Order: sequence, then structure tokens, then C-alpha cells
Amino acid sequence: MNHLPPLRALQVFEAVGLCGGISQAAKRLGISAGAVSQQMKILEEAVGQSLTLKEGQRLRLNAAGQRFHEGCSQAFEHLRAATAELERAKNANSLYVSALPSLLSKWLAPLVAGWQGQYPELSLYLDGTHTEPSQADANGIDFRISYGEGIQNNPHTVELFRDCVVPACSPALIAAPLAGKAAAELLEYPLLTIDWRPKFDSPPSWQEWFASNAVPGAHIANSRIFSLSAMAIDAAIEGQGVVLAQYSMIANDLAGGRLVIPCRSALPLPSAYYLSWNQDSFQRPHCRAFQRWLMARGRDQQRACDSLLGL
Repeated sequence: MNHLPPLRALQVFEAVGLCGGISQAAKRLGISAGAVSQQMKILEEAVGQSLTLKEGQRLRLNAAGQRFHEGCSQAFEHLRAATAELERAKNANSLYVSALPSLLSKWLAPLVAGWQGQYPELSLYLDGTHTEPSQADANGIDFRISYGEGIQNNPHTVELFRDCVVPACSPALIAAPLAGKAAAELLEYPLLTIDWRPKFDSPPSWQEWFASNAVPGAHIANSRIFSLSAMAIDAAIEGQGVVLAQYSMIANDLAGGRLVIPCRSALPLPSAYYLSWNQDSFQRPHCRAFQRWLMARGRDQQRACDSLLGL
């Protein structure tokens, strides 16, 4: 087949796959169920095979339909992203920051609210994603915060800060710091683990932390493993256990009394966070101001981590 199926039929097909049925897709698209069925028939005729099967009164995608839907969904997401980029480009008074999800939600987002107050007309886009752009200006990105290295082959990259991890938990779990007591006492509590592999090198493990605190060969029982730091920190706030948390990500929760540090012993992360930017963005004064502000916040965070590490 050397031609594409009708775009409208593909759009309806994507909605059917997302919604799991004809009637739900019709409501999503604001058209009749009959119109959805007609577009599905047009699509199946265009591709020359059936993409659905009936289960009682429901219509769902068959195996071929599911595979085709994955590709269609990705294509429509790219179209939506490209359209959003065009919309952002119309507004010169905008700022698009891409960062890793947990760092964005737990560190940058709480800080940037105060900075944005100086620019009341600014439209600020905060995009939390693990996907590294191929270049600094991909999808209209002004700034990207990466872990381990900046955007490859981008000369406009600097180290932002190197974080560290420290035990943290709800005060309902451990009411007071274990001052003067052995770190081994934490083994009596559920331990929450963060594991980023295979995407990134993981932060220091509980085994490494206990070994650094003269508790070699510690047996970690009743552990839960999270792929996102923010999820593990939220679990600790709820009193589900002790997390070996990134210091940058728990500042607000420590200040608000939602978390405490039961044992002030920290370990540095194996890599640093890096800031990359699109040089063309520096034609806009608020982008230059944001870069200076963010670098200053990175230095603040580095000093806080160094202090905790005793450097």
C-alpha cells in the first residue's frame, strides 16, 4: 500500500482504541455512533483487513488493530506536539522548560513559582519527561535539565548541581532523629528503594548507605522499589516507610513538617544534573533572566548538599 488511509478515519480509529468502544469514541469526538462505525469501515477497507472484533455488545481492537493503533497514537501525539509548538511560537512571551519528572515536580516547580511572579505576562510550560531531546531546540524547548550529561553535542550545557541522598520519613513513623543511635536501627522499619535502571545509573542503594555507616551486609527486608523518586517520597510522606531520598526533592516537605531526617548521613549521587539551553532563546530577556536565576538556584542546592555531606 503506497498511500495513507483517510486522515479522518485514522482520527476516529485512534479515538476508538483510546476509549475502548464505538459509543465512547462518539462522545469523545462529538459525533454519532453511526458516523464512527462508518469511518471504521472506511479504514478497514483502505487497509484491506479487519481491525476489530466483537465481544458481546462491545467492539474492541483485535491483535492487528492494537499494533496499528500504537503507531497511529504515536503519530497523532507527534502532530499534537508539533501543533502545540506552533502555538507556543506565536507567543514570544513564553518559556518552555523540559526536565526529568521527579526533579521537576519536587524541586523546580515549587521554586519557579516565585520567579514567575516577576513576569506576570509570561506563559511558562513545564514538561516532565525522561526522553532526552536530540537537540536543545527540539519541540521548541528553551531549557532542558538532564541527569548524567547534557544534550549530546550541545555546547550550551553546564553542570547545575550534584545531589545527594539522605534517609527521610514521616514524623508519624519516627518521631525524632536517631541522634547518637546506630544507623542499623533503620532496619527495623520498611525501607523504600529507588531504582532508575536501565535508563540511568541508580542513586546510592540502602546497602551502600548501611555499609558507609558501619553496617556492612545489612539484610533489606520488606522493601518496595520505585522507578520514580517522587513516588517513593510521596510513599514516605504517607508513613509507608523510610526512603533514601534526594536532598533537593525533600526541602519543602522537611520545611512543612511532612518529612524528617532520622539519621543525617548522606551519600552523593554518581552523576550530576546538567542544564542545556537553546542559544536562540537568549534573544528574549526573560530567558536570559531565567538562566541566571536557575544557575543561582543550582549553586544554592549545591551548597546545601555539600553542607549535608560535610564538605
